[in-house]
Amino acid sequence: MSASDTACFSLDLADTAATEELGALLAHVLKPGLTVFLDGDLGAGKTTLVRGLLRAFGHAGKVKSPTFTLLESYAISSLNFPVYHFDFYRFTHPDEFIEAGLDEYFGQTGDVAGVCLVEWPDKAGGHLPQPDLRIALAVVGEARRAQLSAGSEGGRACLDTLRVAVTGLSNRSDRA
Repeated sequence: MSASDTACFSLDLADTAATEELGALLAHVLKPGLTVFLDGDLGAGKTTLVRGLLRAFGHAGKVKSPTFTLLESYAISSLNFPVYHFDFYRFTHPDEFIEAGLDEYFGQTGDVAGVCLVEWPDKAGGHLPQPDLRIALAVVGEARRAQLSAGSEGGRACLDTLRVAVTGLSNRSDRA
C-alpha cells in the first residue's frame, strides 16, 4: 500500500448511531493542533459526528451546532486540550471569519493548541488553514456516506489508525 492509498477512504454509515460511533473512533486519533473540516449538506450528520466525538472525550452536556454563535468551546476535564466546534453556515462573506477574530484558534501549538472542528469551512474562503482531515458526509437514502481524506502528515497518521479502527462499522446490521 503506497502513501497515497492511505490519503483517503470512504465509509457507509447505516444510521445515526454509526455516525456517532465514527465520531467516537475519531476522538481516539485526534491530537492537539489538528484541524478537521466537516463538509455536507444540512442534515448530513456533521453535528452528529461531533456529538459522538465529544461524548467519547467525556463531554456529558448538550452538543449543538454553533450556527448562531459561530463557536462552541469545550474544556473537557479528561483532556489536556480544548475542542473548538465552529459553524460558518451563516457567513455571507469570507471576511466575517477575520472580523470575528476566529483566526486565533487555528495553528496553535504547545499548551494552548486545541482541536478545531469546522462545519461549512468553504464559507470562510481562503482564511482557514489547510485541514489535516476533511470528512465529507453525504445522505444516501436513509444512510450516510463518509469520505475521509488527509491534508497533512498528521492527518494521514490519523487516517491510517482510523482505517483499522472502523473495520466492521460500515454496513453493520447489529444496531439496536
